[in-house]
Amino acid sequence: MSAIIHLEDIRKSYFMGKMELPVLKGVSLDILKNEYVALMGPSGSGKSTLMNILGCLDSPTAGRYILNGQDVSKMEDNDLAEVRNKEIGFVFQQFNLLPRLTAVENVALPLVYSGVNKKLRLEKAMHVLDLVNLTDRSHHKPNELSGGQCQRVAIARALVNDPSIILADEPTGNLDTKTSYEIMGIFTEIHSKGNTVILVTHEEDIANYSNRIVRLRDGVIESDKQKPLATKNEYAPA
Repeated sequence: MSAIIHLEDIRKSYFMGKMELPVLKGVSLDILKNEYVALMGPSGSGKSTLMNILGCLDSPTAGRYILNGQDVSKMEDNDLAEVRNKEIGFVFQQFNLLPRLTAVENVALPLVYSGVNKKLRLEKAMHVLDLVNLTDRSHHKPNELSGGQCQRVAIARALVNDPSIILADEPTGNLDTKTSYEIMGIFTEIHSKGNTVILVTHEEDIANYSNRIVRLRDGVIESDKQKPLATKNEYAPA
């Protein structure tokens, strides 16, 4: 099976005046379609920078990044934004929902940028809200929802464009333990339906939901291990 993500000697440096601060120091990585990968590493390991590059939010200083057959490493910002909207669904720790919009309007937002008409937008948004069991809260605003419900809305928004990859950055970071396991159960289900899921986390029990853990340290890959998939309830609290 061909790689949906192919990274070849990816390097990223930031510059302060003439001083170069290397963050990624030659990362090479292949992720296959329908893999479930956790990226881990201590603070300063480069995992957030790598996630920004994987999500086309940033470009590498050197190296090649082939995403779903396209070389995105040298793309201009406008082209990157287009690829990002089409290929990647993001789920963030902070949910990033617009407070004045209802759940269904928040979910439909990426379709506005894709030029989909309003009727179809709302139909599609309701369909993905159903996938995360939230149709009964579709007309509530974020301040009327619990943290777990807000994250379900964010997951539905990530799914609405049928992206190639779901990229989740510390998706349970703001949630209590029970809600965290419920959210991870949803990611397990999304993965079982054929999506490629990449999870950035510092929590071992959350990483254990994936079937491959890539650990970074000091800007390089320290280890890359396959593991058996956890069952949905294996890490659920007793």
